[in-house]
Amino acid sequence: MAMRFGLLLPHFGEYADKDRLLDGSKLAESFGFDSVWVRDHLVFEPHGEMEKANRNFYDALITLTAIGAVTRRIELGTGSLIPFRHPLEVALSVATITQLVGPRMILGYGAGTFDHEFAAVGIDPEIKRWNLVRSNAKILEKVWTENAVSYKDDYYQFDDITIEPKPVGGKVPFWYCGATPASARYAVEYCDGWMPGRISMPTFKARIAKMQEMCDEQGRSLPTIAVIPPTSVEESREQAYKDVNIPGLLAWANNAKYWVKPPSGRFETQDDLEGTLIAGDPDDVVNEVRKFQEAGCEHLVFDFRFKFDRFYEQIELLGKEVLPKLRPAAVASA
Repeated sequence: MAMRFGLLLPHFGEYADKDRLLDGSKLAESFGFDSVWVRDHLVFEPHGEMEKANRNFYDALITLTAIGAVTRRIELGTGSLIPFRHPLEVALSVATITQLVGPRMILGYGAGTFDHEFAAVGIDPEIKRWNLVRSNAKILEKVWTENAVSYKDDYYQFDDITIEPKPVGGKVPFWYCGATPASARYAVEYCDGWMPGRISMPTFKARIAKMQEMCDEQGRSLPTIAVIPPTSVEESREQAYKDVNIPGLLAWANNAKYWVKPPSGRFETQDDLEGTLIAGDPDDVVNEVRKFQEAGCEHLVFDFRFKFDRFYEQIELLGKEVLPKLRPAAVASA
């Protein structure tokens, strides 16, 4: 299967606005991108050195609904949805989106990072949130394929529930989003895909190798492998790196508990960040993407959070000078 390419949308921070979201998504579709993606928060707190201190955050599912209404084919992904919503609410919302815009959803879920978002809606922050993800996956599959569903576990309970309409196209792909060893295990256990965000290349390869081993043992195929690396592309490598927060990425990497460490034991140099960043001129970007492809990545989502002020320009540069080199048959229509 050919590698697929997506974009993280500017629905958070100082550059979040309707025009960038809608016009940017239409532009991405015109250049042959396969997908657009959103994050998820309830009470958004920017990620320190990685993001500027602006609390604007457009709701994930509402944003994708609006984008689906102005595009025709581009896939709509959550990377990732956090389980502070009740799964029955998610079931109805996502099924409705597919009814309105077609079977284009990819539902990525993650356990969430911030306790305050769960506490705000009365969910115990100490709860094992990865189990909430598992429960959501089970419930969504049942209510999207069955009627008069009764369900009970440690987190949710309901009787004789029917959600109509069902999703167009049947099952909505359910991916586990995360970079930890556990996230990769859960993806093999009950998901259709695995999508880490920032992750070093050695860690990415180690996770995939373990997943393949587990799949072989279980007699199942490998879930779709995806990734969302921070990206900056310009006509020159020097210009691309001017907008990249290398200290922030190094700090993030050194705080990543389960990553494969460099030989020195710490992430100290730009070279140590291989995989956690795609930056440079178009040829540099092509080379970095091919590294992911060779490692087993099937769906790569470019994260332009360093470049949301130049979102359209980034889309055009990738669409004109990167995608055609990665898949020559995909000729830009813009």
